Amino acid sequence: MTDHSEHSRSTQYKKNSLTLIGAISMGTGVMIGAGILALTGQIAELAGSLFPLAFLAAAVVTAFSAYSYIKMSNAYPSAGGIGMFLQKAYGHGTVTAGGALLMYFSMVINESLVARTFGTYTMQLFDAEPAGWAVTALGVGVLVFAFLLNISGNRLIGGFSLFMAFIKIGGIVVFAAGGLWIAGISLESVLPKPAPDASITGFLAAMALAILAFKGFTTITNSGSEIVDPHKNVGRAIIISILICIVIYVLVALAVAGNLTLAEIIAAKDFALAKAARPAFGSYGLWFTVGLAIVATISGLIASVFAVSRMLAMLTDMKLVPHSHFGMPGDIQKHTLVYTVVIAIFLTIFFDLSRIASLGAIFYIIMDIAVHWGVFRYLREEIGANGFVVMAAIVFDVVVLGAFLIVKASSDMMVIYAALIGVTVIFTGERFFLKWYEDEEN
Repeated sequence: MTDHSEHSRSTQYKKNSLTLIGAISMGTGVMIGAGILALTGQIAELAGSLFPLAFLAAAVVTAFSAYSYIKMSNAYPSAGGIGMFLQKAYGHGTVTAGGALLMYFSMVINESLVARTFGTYTMQLFDAEPAGWAVTALGVGVLVFAFLLNISGNRLIGGFSLFMAFIKIGGIVVFAAGGLWIAGISLESVLPKPAPDASITGFLAAMALAILAFKGFTTITNSGSEIVDPHKNVGRAIIISILICIVIYVLVALAVAGNLTLAEIIAAKDFALAKAARPAFGSYGLWFTVGLAIVATISGLIASVFAVSRMLAMLTDMKLVPHSHFGMPGDIQKHTLVYTVVIAIFLTIFFDLSRIASLGAIFYIIMDIAVHWGVFRYLREEIGANGFVVMAAIVFDVVVLGAFLIVKASSDMMVIYAALIGVTVIFTGERFFLKWYEDEEN
């Protein structure tokens, strides 16, 4: 029988172990790792030649969305992040547990997205087709590396993330500036022009994926109790991270649009930046871009695994999710690291990039709506939130998610079936677990 001593269940959160700069590097690390690299082509496929504007429109929606998280983080900084926010709004029940798990799984899905992106871009170094067992093996390998670095401790993670963030942000800005220069910096040459086949529904659906590129800011909330002066710095880190990514995403999207035709971007949708580097910079540019992709995906995975595993550990402490040691030594944080990486590896092996991104977007937006409604209905006076801003965030989410589901219903019903099954299993399973736990306590 495994010893479930109090020591073994300790989550061992370390206050003041993350600085403001470290938190910003974590947020940008997660966002840039998945966003501009993996999603540019998929967003172009949905929005047509207007895809750079889809990033900008998604940034506006994200700004409204971030408002609730900043208000909640300033009031209740916690390593539980989303789980704690939902519990403040809905209490200790199925909605809280289910919503928190939707966030958890959307982040794990994001990790598998980033892992496969790492494999896809790395294969470009060998001028090989980015498909097959090699991409999967590389993705699994980078997930294992992220796990090993995470068990080394917070300070090493913070330092590593900061170092990698400077490299990739600087490198991607160089790529964007060079691409725009070669394409011709005049606005006429780089601004997107409406395509005959572009539709409002397609553009809104593209925004759903672009929102996924920004959602990494929520990982900052999952480390709230570990950030120095969290009542101020969590909100600051969120705002700064989003602003950095807005600039980078729009510049890179314009650079890609200036060097490739829409058909070329869609054809290379999983590695659009590497494709754009060839006409812009030649073979050296390809190596440079792939190197940036490797840095961005590795740092994104490390930051994501760090934040998400701690969120799951806090949900365990809150008695919202079941937990088993499975004979493993150590505390809950190490166990949740194992669970997180194992699930991400499973998704990396069995799902492609497009479906992984779609599932992540659906799970995240549903959870996001739950957070905003909880703030609007139960907490807006307590935390001093503006009801109009919160309700606007809900409306934006509903419109974007609706458009995304309409597009997927006509092109890939399997994604909708998988999302429906996933949501049903999560909420039904949580209802049974919480009822069982309540009966055990009584």
